[in-house]
Formats: sequence, C-alpha cells, structure tokens
Amino acid sequence: MADVQGAWTAENEQQFWAALNQILSAPCDSYELLDNALRSWLDLVSKARDEYLDDEDEIANCSEQLIDSPLFSANKDYVRTQIIYSLLQEDEYAPLHVIANFLLSDGRAEEETFRQMIKEGCFVRILELIKGCGGNDSRLHRLLLQLMYEMSRIERLRDEDLMQIDDGFVTYLFQLIEALADDANDPYHYSVIRVLLVLNEQYMVAATSAATEPSSLSPITNRVIKLLSVYGDSYRTFGENIILLLNRETETSQQLLILKLLYLLFTTSATYEYFYTNDLHVLLDVIIRNLLDLPSEMDILRHTYLRVLAPLLAHTQLSKPPHYKRGQILSLIEILRGTGNAHFMPPEPTTIRLLDRVASTPWLAEEEPESPSLSPIGSLSLSQTGSAVSVIAKVSEKPGVKTPSRKSDMPSQTKGKSEHGGSPPRPPPPRTLRAQKSLPEVPRHKHGVPVVHPPLPVPRLHVNVAGQKKMPPKLPPPRRRAKMAAATGTEARTPSETSSPIGPAPVS
Repeated sequence: MADVQGAWTAENEQQFWAALNQILSAPCDSYELLDNALRSWLDLVSKARDEYLDDEDEIANCSEQLIDSPLFSANKDYVRTQIIYSLLQEDEYAPLHVIANFLLSDGRAEEETFRQMIKEGCFVRILELIKGCGGNDSRLHRLLLQLMYEMSRIERLRDEDLMQIDDGFVTYLFQLIEALADDANDPYHYSVIRVLLVLNEQYMVAATSAATEPSSLSPITNRVIKLLSVYGDSYRTFGENIILLLNRETETSQQLLILKLLYLLFTTSATYEYFYTNDLHVLLDVIIRNLLDLPSEMDILRHTYLRVLAPLLAHTQLSKPPHYKRGQILSLIEILRGTGNAHFMPPEPTTIRLLDRVASTPWLAEEEPESPSLSPIGSLSLSQTGSAVSVIAKVSEKPGVKTPSRKSDMPSQTKGKSEHGGSPPRPPPPRTLRAQKSLPEVPRHKHGVPVVHPPLPVPRLHVNVAGQKKMPPKLPPPRRRAKMAAATGTEARTPSETSSPIGPAPVS
C-alpha cells in the first residue's frame, strides 16, 4: 500500500497484487497523473521481482495487466514512449528487467513497438546491457537476448547499429554456447543461438543493400561468418545445435534464418568443412524429409532448401565417397520434377531450374565429368553468386507462421476450397454392390424318384472275443544264419546254395 511519501509497498504477495490492481485502475486525467501511475507501477513491480516474482511468467503477468488496463489503452503511444525512454536512461537491473519485459510483451502484440525502439536507438543500449549484466543478473541477461532477437527479426537494423557489433561481442555469444554445451535443452541456449542467426540475416540484408544502393556505406563485415571461418573448430557446438533446431523447428521464419546461415557456410570456402560428417548426414536427412513434406504452395521455403542443398552436396564432405543417400537424392529430384505424374501440374520454372542445379552435382550425374574438382556452384561468377545471396537475403516470413505439412494438409484441401467461395466438392458416386447369389440347392428328386445318398462307410475295427482290439502281428526275428554271417564277416547264402549236393569241389 502507499506510504506517507506516496511510495507503494507490499508486505506479502496478496498485498502486492491488490496494490498493483489499485494503481492500474486509478483514473488518470492528466499526463502528470499518468506519469505518477507509471512510476508507481514500475517501482512496485521492481521491488517485488526478487520477493514474489521468481517466475518470468509472473513478471509478464504484471506487464499484461498494464497493457490491458484503461491507463494504457487510452494512452498507448505516450506510455510506450515513456517506457522506451526509461530503457535508455535506467541503470538498475530490477527496473530494467521490468521495462524489458513490458517492451517484449507489447512488441509481440504490436510490431510497431520494436520499430519505434530501433528508431530511438534502443539496439545499441541493449547491446551494452547484454555485455555488462551477463555475470551479474542472468534473468535480465536472458530477457535482453530475447528482446534483441525479436527486435532484429521484425525490422532491418540501421547500418550504424550493426557497426557497433564488434568481434568481441560475437565471440562472447559463441563462448556462451560452448559453455552450455552439456544442456542442449536449456532455453537460455537457444536464446543465444537465435541472436546469432538473426544477426547473420541482418548482415546479409546490409550487404545486399550496399551492393544495390550506391549511396550506402561501405559493406559491413559479417562477423558471424568471419569468426566461424577463422575459429570454426572451437565453436562446433553452434553448428550441431542449428541442425538440431532445423530438425525440430515448425515455424517458417525460424527455418529461413537457419537456411540463410547454412547457405553462407556452404558457399564460403573457409567453412566448407565446418560441420562433422555425421552432422552433415543428419542435415541431409532433414532436408530430404522437409522437401518431401512441403505442400505445393510453399514455394519460397522449397526454393531456399534447394539453394542450400546444391552447395551442400558439391562443397562439403558429402562430395567424397562413399556418397551418402545418392539414390534417395535422385528419387527426390524426380519426385519434385513431377516425373510420371501426368495428372498434376508441373512445378514452376524456378523449382525446375534449382532441381537442375542440384542434379548437375558431379557425383550425382551418371557420367562423371573430366574434371570432378570443378562443381557448378564453384564455377559461378561473382555476379551469379551475389544474385543468389541477394535472393536468399530477401526471403522472409512473418514470425509465428507455422510451416504446413503435406500430410496434415491433405484432408483439409477440399474443405478449404468451399470456404473461399469455390464450388463445394462433389461427393463420390455411391458404390453399387452386386446382389450376392445364393448357391443352388442340391436336388432331392430325380425324375420323381427321391434321391437317397448312401451313408458314409464306418470304419470297422477287428475285435476279438474278449472285446479287445486286435494288434498286428510282430515281425519275425532275423534268421540265425544271417546273424552268424554278420559275425564271421562271410556272405549269407541262399537256401538253394547250401542244400545242393552237386557242384564243383572247392579249389584249394
């Protein structure tokens, strides 16, 4: 409750929520009253952060209550501006935590908040706070990483903001990932990885703009690729985890972020062999599965996968024997080309062109070229390579959009057509079943005479007088002469040979 000086205090959690509700429900007819209410809200939640708000969801609940209050709904622009200025000026960690949580919640609901933060120079401020609070306040550090990620994927950063990122900051992020290598499921782990992914995208967009706009500044060095090119062996955990993320990710924008980084790694000679061979096998399996699972309308994501697949097969360890999944890759190419599917529309020209690029990989072709060291990707001119990078850099998707699956989309295809004003699907024609014919009856009469079937014969058993079943006779015992002949080793002769008195005398 409010003390003599007007500061709000709470002796227990129940009093805290009651005081918060009282602050947000008070009428504010002037900017002075509005400023006082915002200061009271910030002061109350900041003091309760370490006492009653141990969970981040509880602090987010305080931010949501402010967003849902009449105080905010009647003065949205003013409240946002005041809180953004507080982020630029505040130095204490507890109020900064509450401010960052509110801006993250409000920005996810209204993207204009993130755009306004970039215009006001909040990116550099967040960059400084991340560097300073890492070892002092882990809760604030994690929240600032999330805020930097959400900010950067909504709006393009200014060149002067990107130039404030130095090698030390990117190295610091890579080292954080290596330090958390034992717990890949830690959400803190993926917050750092996503910041690196979105920074790489910002570098790609900046490089594309520098190549197309003469008035832009000199090209900005992509420090993510630079450090992986020089110290890639020390940061293998990052590569393992982006493959794991791609395998699990269902959001289209997240997949595009990962694919953009993979494309640069597979088209930069210094990072051709950044990944372990087993990780490349997993990556190839994931790409094949996702390409087969994408529905026909997901052309942008399909093209990006194919643009990554071509240099992956041509430049990495997969280009060396034994060639992994060669048959499955060729089958994938034929399926995506629509070979043999006369009842379906052929794929668009871009898909065909990208499939031809993949199929022209030397070790996929049936006849090996004379110089297998030259690949079609490696022989591209600088203009062709630059155009491919610019195409991938411009690919984007609204955050939160899930990638549809071909399997889950099949039952709802006919339903979707009728909802968009098309003719409702016709039900299949009813299946006509033949009447089952009964078997013909066995005739009971023949020419008026009843047919009498003789009964089956009953097997008779030979029974003696005593009523016992007769047993078959036993075999006779072998003759004694045969036994003696077997014992002496001589042949047994027939009775005619032994009984005849006539015959030549034996010759001695």
